[in-house]
Amino acid sequence: MVTHFKIGGQLACGHKGTTLVSTRELKRVKCRSCRNTEAFKEARKTERNAARRAARKAKAVHTAINWRSAWTERLTAMAGLQRLPRGFTHQAFV
Repeated sequence: MVTHFKIGGQLACGHKGTTLVSTRELKRVKCRSCRNTEAFKEARKTERNAARRAARKAKAVHTAINWRSAWTERLTAMAGLQRLPRGFTHQAFV
């Protein structure tokens, strides 16, 4: 059975009928006409870019957290009182 892409209450390929199977999930769409429409291509591009942005953001946050914890551990390992660099909370001594 062919699955169509539904957008705005209509099928992207223009077919009409009450028994046609439709979905908003891009990976489940099997209709070649729907897959060749600008609406489907734009939705696929938007979904792919959102996934890339989320992955990039998660990676950046993870790197920032590791850098800060590594710096704090390094200063803690040094003898005597060491001041944390700017950007850390209230530049406390470690």
